[in-house]
Amino acid sequence: METPIIFNGVPWFDDERHTVNAHGASIIEDGGRYWLIGERKTDDGNGFGGFACYSSDDLAHWHFERIILAPQTEETSLLGPRRIGSRAKVLRNPKTGKYVLLARTDNKKHTDPITCVAVSDTVNGEYKLLGAFEYEEAPLRKGDLGLFQEEDGTAYAVFCEGDIYRLSDDYTSAAELVVKGMAPGSSSPVLTKIDDTYFALFSGKTAWDSNENYYYSATSIDGPWTAQGTFAPEGTRTWNSQCAYVFPLRMADGSTVPVYIGDRWSYPHQASAASLVMLPMAAKGTTLSIPEYWPAWDPRSATQVLLSGHLIPAKLNSNHVGEEIRLPFDIDGEGRVVILGSASCHGGYANVEITDSRGIPVLSQPFTFYAPTRYNGAIFIGPLLETGDYQLSVRVLDEGSVFHAKDGTRLGSEDTKVVVSGIRTLNSADYR
Repeated sequence: METPIIFNGVPWFDDERHTVNAHGASIIEDGGRYWLIGERKTDDGNGFGGFACYSSDDLAHWHFERIILAPQTEETSLLGPRRIGSRAKVLRNPKTGKYVLLARTDNKKHTDPITCVAVSDTVNGEYKLLGAFEYEEAPLRKGDLGLFQEEDGTAYAVFCEGDIYRLSDDYTSAAELVVKGMAPGSSSPVLTKIDDTYFALFSGKTAWDSNENYYYSATSIDGPWTAQGTFAPEGTRTWNSQCAYVFPLRMADGSTVPVYIGDRWSYPHQASAASLVMLPMAAKGTTLSIPEYWPAWDPRSATQVLLSGHLIPAKLNSNHVGEEIRLPFDIDGEGRVVILGSASCHGGYANVEITDSRGIPVLSQPFTFYAPTRYNGAIFIGPLLETGDYQLSVRVLDEGSVFHAKDGTRLGSEDTKVVVSGIRTLNSADYR
C-alpha cells in the first residue's frame, strides 16, 4: 500500500483513476473515516453536477461514494435546471442522529443566492432537499456559507459579510442572529475554534482568482471580533487558493492539528484541472497562520515530505497550439509520474496523456499552468500506476484560464504558455 501523502495544488485521483471532483468542500470525520463533501463541477461550461461525497482512511487515498444531492428536475426547485449549488457543508446532529447539509443555491448569473437545507440518515446517503434554510420564517439570502459545531452540539452558520447565525436544535433553520456584518465585502467564509479562540476566515471577491485571504478572532462566538490581517504570507494569494474549510486532524498522541482546505479554481476546466490545497495551520492565542507551502506532506505526522525519485530530462516552453513532448517512463512497484514546470499569470492549459505498453490510454485530460502568483515545482502528479512501461505526452492547448468579475473586469491568464522543466517518476520507496 502506498504511503499516505497529501499532494497540494494538483488534481487528486480516486481509486478508479478519476479526478476527485468536490469543490468548496468540507471534511468531517465519522465512523473512523474521513468524508469529503463538495460541489461536483463539469468541464463543459463550468456546470453544476450535484454534491459529491468521497471517503478515505488516510486523507490521501479517496473512494467516490456517490452524488449525495443531485440537480433537481423541477423548475421551481432551489437546485432546479436554471440554478446551481455550491459551498456544501455537512454536520451530524447529535440529538436527531441526522446528517444535515447546508449549501448555497443561486441562478446561473450568481444574482439570486438562497441557502438550502437537506438531510440524510447516513453521511454518504441520498440527501432529501427540504427547501430553503430560513430565519424568522424567511429564506436566508446570504451567499457563501460555512458551518461550525461546538463540542456540546450547538452549531453555527457563517455567511458572506460576516453574519453568524446559531442553528435550531435540529439544524434545519436559523434560531438566532449572533453576529452581523463582521466582514463587509467578504466571500467564502469559514468558522472554526482552536483551543479557546474562535477564528473566522474570509476571502475577497475576485471571481475564480485567488487573493489575500484574511481572518478575525474572538474569545466568544458573539464577539467582539478583531481583524487580524492575512493568515498566509503577503503576496502568496493564500498560496494560490481560496479558503473553504478548517478541520481538526487527530494525531496518534491524541492531539489535534488544524488543517486548512482551500480551492485552487481553474475556470473553465474545474472538473479536471481545479485542485485543493490542504495545509496544517499554526495557531497560538489569536494568531493563525500558514507560514509555509508544502507541495507534499504526511497526514500521520503533519510533516513535510520531500519528493525525490528518478528525474527524466524534458523541456517545453511554448504557447503554440499542438506543440508537445513525448517520452517513455517506467514504474517499478506502485508509483506516479510528476510533471515539473512553472505556473504563472501567463500560463495556459496543456493536455496530459498516459498510455501503457500496449498503447492503451490510462489517462487523458487537461491541466493548467496558470497561477496568479508564480510557482515552480510539481504542476501535475498522475494517478497511482502499477509496475510497467508507459508513454507520457504533454500537448499545448489553445486556451487559458480566462474569466470575468461581476463588473466585467477580465481576470485570469494573460497567455497560453506551457512551461515544462522535467519529468519525475515516484515509486513508493521514494517518499517513505
